Amino acid sequence: MAIADHSLCLGLRLRQISSLSPRLFLAPSRLHAAPLLRHRLPRLVAMAGGSDPKPRVLIAEKIGEAGMELLKGEVDVECSYNLSPSELRSKIALYDALIVRSGTKVGRDVFESSGGRLRVVGRAGVGIDNVDLTAATEHGCLVVNAPTAITVAAAEHGIALLTAMARNIARSDASMKSGKWERNKYVGVSLVGKTLAILGFGKVGSEVARRAKVLGMHVIAHDPYATADRAHAIGVELVTFDEALARADFISLHMPLTPSTSKILNDEAFAKMKNGVRIINVARGGVIDEEALLRALDSGVVSQRLRLERTRSAKLPHYSEAIMVAQVEKVEA
Repeated sequence: MAIADHSLCLGLRLRQISSLSPRLFLAPSRLHAAPLLRHRLPRLVAMAGGSDPKPRVLIAEKIGEAGMELLKGEVDVECSYNLSPSELRSKIALYDALIVRSGTKVGRDVFESSGGRLRVVGRAGVGIDNVDLTAATEHGCLVVNAPTAITVAAAEHGIALLTAMARNIARSDASMKSGKWERNKYVGVSLVGKTLAILGFGKVGSEVARRAKVLGMHVIAHDPYATADRAHAIGVELVTFDEALARADFISLHMPLTPSTSKILNDEAFAKMKNGVRIINVARGGVIDEEALLRALDSGVVSQRLRLERTRSAKLPHYSEAIMVAQVEKVEA
C-alpha cells in the first residue's frame, strides 16, 4: 500500500543523511535510537580523504521507483531481495546503510555482523518493530522511518474495510461467485448513527475519524497520549479504554505494537464488548490475541473482523484465512 509514497519520503530522509561529499557516515551517538526517529537527524561527519567511494546502500525489499531515483547518484545502491537471515548477516558488513520494509528482521545479530560499518537503517514505512532499537543505539546506528507517508492511504483503506464489512461486500461477492443470490442474507447494516471506537488516535486514527464523521457515525477514541482539544477539534469524544469497548458498534485499531499494546484485545477486553461488534485492524496483528478472538467469534461477541496485516504467527491458519474475507457465519448481519 502506497509503496511509492513511503519510498519517496524515506528516500528524501536518506538523501539528507548521505548526499554530502566526500563520503559521509554517522558519528556513533550516545543518544537513544527511538527519539531520533521523531525529532532530529544525526550529526554528520566527513571521512578524511576525498577519494573515498560513495556510501553503499543495501535495499533488502522492493521500494518505489521515486525513492530509488532519489538515491541514485548519491550512493551506490544494490537491490537484493528475499535474503535469508544468514544471507543478510553475511552481506551486511559491505554496506553503510540498509533499507527494509516490514518483512526483514534487523536484529542484534545483523548489527554485530556489520562489524561497525552499518550506520543507517531505513524503514520504508511507519512501524519499526522489526528493528532492534537497543542494538542499533549500542552500535551507533541511526534508524529512520517514513512516519507520515502512508497516513491518508492507510486511513482510506481502513474506511474501505469498514464499509465493506458493514455491507458484507466480501461475503456477498463470494456467494455470487458460487452461483447463489442471497440478497436478504447479506443486506448488512447502515453506518449512520453507529458508534465507531478508534483505539490509537494518532495520524492514521484521526484521519479515519474525519472520514467516519462524514459517513454519519458517532466517533469515540481512546489514546493515552491524545489531547481532548485535538479530539474535540474534529468532533471526537475521548474516552477510557473500557468505555470505548463497551460503547462501540465498530472498533478500528491504529496503535503501534509495543509491550503495552501486545494482545491488548484479549479475553478480558472481549468480555466488555457488545455482542455483534465488528473489528477492523489496520495496525499490527500482534495487538489482538488471536486465540481469544476465535473464542469471541464462536460466542457471538464479535460478528466479523477484517484486517490489513497478516497474522503474527501461523497458529490459526484456517481461522486467519476465514476472517481475512469475513467468512464468519456464526453471527448473521
